[in-house]
Amino acid sequence: MDLNQEFWEDRYKTKKTGWDLGEISTPLKTYIDQLTNKNLKILIPGGGNSYEAEYLHNKGFENVYVVDLSKTALQNIKTRVPSFPTSHLIQEDFFDIDMAFDLIIEQTFFCAITPDLRPAYAVKASEITNTNGKLVGLLFNTLLNQTHPPFGGYKAEYLEYFKPYFEIKIMEEAHNSIKERQGKELFFIMVTKK
Repeated sequence: MDLNQEFWEDRYKTKKTGWDLGEISTPLKTYIDQLTNKNLKILIPGGGNSYEAEYLHNKGFENVYVVDLSKTALQNIKTRVPSFPTSHLIQEDFFDIDMAFDLIIEQTFFCAITPDLRPAYAVKASEITNTNGKLVGLLFNTLLNQTHPPFGGYKAEYLEYFKPYFEIKIMEEAHNSIKERQGKELFFIMVTKK
């Protein structure tokens, strides 16, 4: 399966987006609600319809960026949130991003890339986070699909990818996941080792 731009564009055009909650996930909303620095430069990789970006924008965070391969997904954000800066909606491959961020928010992108790219994800995330930058989000803590996204996994596997580049502050079962994902998600906070 080639998880390229055409694949993702087709998924958004045909609305085959079963991972899409239609709103921000509770664990990420809770995390964002305690952030006080509205000047943080934030990236949401593979953000799709990115209700997280919408939520942040509506709370006054002005430096929120979404990167996704799908033009349709990015347009969906702009349609829902006309005041969201167009220049912050980047149609590009996450692995090609050449900017630095204070915070990267992970929501279903890690499980959408082929598992052989996971080590590269950890490296790239560390490269594009500023000193003391954070990678925060959710990872599935269960075995999902083998041949197509979403791809699951487990904590021990994830720690192997991230420990060389990040200090793991928290990686534990999310206590406030939506009903369908209860017991299946890990909430994590990592700080880059720079």
